[in-house]
Amino acid sequence: MALSVLDLKGIAASGGGMILDARPFSVLDLKGIAASASGKQAQIVLKNFEGKSALDLKGIAASGNGCVVFDFTQHT
Repeated sequence: MALSVLDLKGIAASGGGMILDARPFSVLDLKGIAASASGKQAQIVLKNFEGKSALDLKGIAASGNGCVVFDFTQHT
């Protein structure tokens, strides 16, 4: 099921946590989803964020105000 960024923001703003594959989303999209989650303290777990810089990840984390978890594990 493919949900839009607007859908994901709405779910997060309603208190729904989620695990997301970060690859198809821009940094701006991820910041928006994280910011929406912060209002209800919904947990957002991001996987597969290769290609995004440490500065990008810091910005996403700051937008989430403690609601964002980065999965740094490698799955083979």
